[in-house]
Parts: sequence; structure tokens; C-alpha cells
Amino acid sequence: MRIAILAVLSTLFAWTAVAARPPAVTATSKVIAVDVDGMIHPVTKEIVDDALRQARQESATLVIIRLNTPGGLMDAMRETIEKIIASPVPVVTYVTPSGGRSASAGFFILEAGDIAAMAPGTNTGAAHPVALGGEMDAVEKQKVENDAAAYMRSIGSKRGRNSTVAETAVRESKSFTEKEALDQHLIDLIAPNEQELLTALDGREITRFNGARQTLHTTGASIEIYQRTLRQRLISAIADPNIALILLVLGALGIYAEFTSPGLIAPGILGAIFLLLGLSALSVLPINWLGAALLVLAVTLFILEAKFTSHGILAVGGAVAMVLGAVMLVNGPIPEMRIHWSTAIALALPFSLITVLLLTLALRARHNKVATGSEGMIGTTGSAVTELSPDGKVLVHGEYWDAVALRPVPKGSPVQVTAIHNLRLTVEPVTAPKGG
Repeated sequence: MRIAILAVLSTLFAWTAVAARPPAVTATSKVIAVDVDGMIHPVTKEIVDDALRQARQESATLVIIRLNTPGGLMDAMRETIEKIIASPVPVVTYVTPSGGRSASAGFFILEAGDIAAMAPGTNTGAAHPVALGGEMDAVEKQKVENDAAAYMRSIGSKRGRNSTVAETAVRESKSFTEKEALDQHLIDLIAPNEQELLTALDGREITRFNGARQTLHTTGASIEIYQRTLRQRLISAIADPNIALILLVLGALGIYAEFTSPGLIAPGILGAIFLLLGLSALSVLPINWLGAALLVLAVTLFILEAKFTSHGILAVGGAVAMVLGAVMLVNGPIPEMRIHWSTAIALALPFSLITVLLLTLALRARHNKVATGSEGMIGTTGSAVTELSPDGKVLVHGEYWDAVALRPVPKGSPVQVTAIHNLRLTVEPVTAPKGG
């Protein structure tokens, strides 16, 4: 009986201890996701680098680079890949959403990930290098192709992918659907969304770029989106060369309006802001200096049109130079990084008309006779209030003035002002025209 009682008490004590024990805390792994959308330019490298740094500081399990890009600058692409390769946190490059692509320079970034994945309905490839600044000769073209192809082979072989097929995207501009890329071992898997992607990666062993092996644990991982800085968001938004050109034109008009009408303040401030934003956007884009020279020529022709009579020939020449200069201003490797003809024409024609009109008004105002102040008195007429021999008083513009005449003027005779000095007028009698 005593043994039974002790057994019951022991059981109750055990249950009480279990109930009182605090629940176990399950550690949830974290995944950092960063978007690389739009064109690839120097800010892309900065965004990816900051996301990788955040993942390292927060001990994240994985970084997912979400790709949806038509491509971009090769130098910016190489710098971005350097950051991916050097990352101590494994990187998954993932083309998403459905309907997106990772073309040209984006194909290189896709192949650089520890894991390369694509969503259904996406495509990649078309990574043939394009020259900046015009056509290449045969030798230069071959050098650029060979360099890009070797870079692709190096990345593909290190990641254990089909570098031979990947090279065809460089040399022959081949493109691949997500299924074609998977079948030809250009990517590792297809996943419709990030949750299924993490589920597929759980327990997967990967080989890092330095040869080290690592097993991924991603089940139940929380995904945290990298938040771009204000500067990164701003530069990314205005890095489109068409937007950059619009900002430059608006900035130039605002500053010119301030110079021609001092004191308005608002046009000058807004113009300076737009101009600086436009120049900032162009600073991350490849500039063709011939295009810049044509824009300077256009402004020069507008000024000459306002100064000389050319019956519109100089203005038309300026408009043509501005359109050509705008189109040639940015040497982008892909159409998305070039200024469109429609944008150039839509900006050049109104800008030409407004500039010529404002310059014409300004030059005419400069050459008009002064109508205010003491200079405005010269040439006006009045009447002699007293006899001028040579000093006396005259009435001009309804005001009495001390005056001196070069020859005697009878009282009440009309006079004309020829000079003014120290509020004293010099006048001469107005000779009445002789009757016919």
C-alpha cells in the first residue's frame, strides 16, 4: 500500500514538473531576399553588397537574389558577381516572377549563384557582349567575345553547370526557357514560388566556389526582404536614360527661367534639383561624348537663331542636333539603356521652340530703348516754364526740372531732353517742321 502511494505521488510530481517547465524555443532560420530588377548598373552592385552584408551580420542561412532584368553593363555585372562569389552566406539566384527574364548580363549573374533557379514561364540567355561607343572591328569583337566566353566557362565549371551550353548564350546569343535551362543543366531547379524553393533546398548539399561543402537547412525559414536605402531607390528610379534626359531638359528650362526673370526663386530651385538629378543618373550610364557635343551645338544654334535673322534655319538645325545628340547621348548595351527616338523628338521640338522664344524676348528687351529711370528721360519732350538763357525751368513728364539750354529758349517753347546730370537736364529747342 505504501509503495502504491509513493508511486502515485512520484507520478504526480513528474507531471507537475513537466507542466511547469517553460516551452522549448525553436530557432527559426532567416533568409534575406533582394531584388535585382531593371537594368544592371553600378547601384546594382551596391544593393547586392549591402544585402549580403546584412545576411552576414544577421547570421542568415541563405540569400535569394530575385532576378528580373534585361541586362546591363558588363563592368557592373562583374563587380556584382565578385560580391556573390565572396559571400560567406550561400546565394540562390532565382529568376522570378513568371513572365520575367534574366537576359544578357543577368544570365551571368544567374549562373554565378550557389544555386540557380527559375520560376515557370521565365527565360534567360542572350548574353552576347555589345560594344559601347559604336561598331567593333573583327579583332576587337573577337577579343570581347573570347573574354566573355572564358568568364562564363569559369563560372559554369566552378558551379558544376554545363559551361559548354552556357557559352553558346555568349557566342550565339541563345536563349532558354526554364525547362530548357533545367534539361541542359544551366540551372538546378524550377520553383513556382520562394516557399517551394526553400522546401526543395532543405537538406541539399552544395559546393561553394572555394570547394567547401555545405548542407542547407531551410524548412520553415522566414524570408526578410532587403530594404534599399533612399539613395539606392532614387538612383535606381532615375537611372533610365529617358528619365535622365527629361530631368536635364526640365532643369535647364527652370534655371534659364530664373536667370531671365530673377526673383521667381521656385523655377531656379526646381531647375537646379532636376539638373543635378539628371546628371547623377547619367553618371552611372555610359556616355557618348559625340552625343554631348551635339547637345552643346544645339544650344549654340538656338542662341544664334535668336541673335541673327536666319528665317528659322538655325533653329531647325538646333532641333535636329538636339534629337541626334539625345539619341546618341547614352551608349547602352541593350535597348532599355538607350534614349528612345520618341523621347528625343518629344523633348527636342518643344525645347527648341521654348528656348528660341525666350532667347528672342530676352535679346529684344536688351536692345529696346530704356523707358525707366534717368536714362528714360533722354529724347523726351517738354516745355520751357521760364525763359532759358541758358538756365531756367522746364516741365517734362508732368515734373518741374532745372534745365540748361545750349542756346536761348523763349518761355513756353517746346524743348527736348538731350542729357541729364545730377538731376539737371540739358535741353534744346524743338524746331517745328516747315510747312509744305
